[in-house]
Amino acid sequence: MIKNFKLSNIRCGGCANSIQKALKDKFGEVEIDIENQKVTLDIKSIEDEEFLRNTLRKLGYPLSDEKLTIFQDIGLKAKSVASCSIGKFSKKEN
Repeated sequence: MIKNFKLSNIRCGGCANSIQKALKDKFGEVEIDIENQKVTLDIKSIEDEEFLRNTLRKLGYPLSDEKLTIFQDIGLKAKSVASCSIGKFSKKEN
């Protein structure tokens, strides 16, 4: 089933590139809407959604429905900056 998920901390094409690279092997086509901070992909099971949540959190882009403490929020924002930089760098290499 094709589903949309609202993300936190996504700001640019570097962010989108990092997210797409991390998810493409598992989900195939992954659409990122930077302006509306949404990711769209084919979710087939609860396990797929858990994989999505965990992968995005590791990159610093938690789903917007997650309840975070101020310290978790700051830490994830810092991770997203690093992921964004990697996404920008790897995009230039392609």
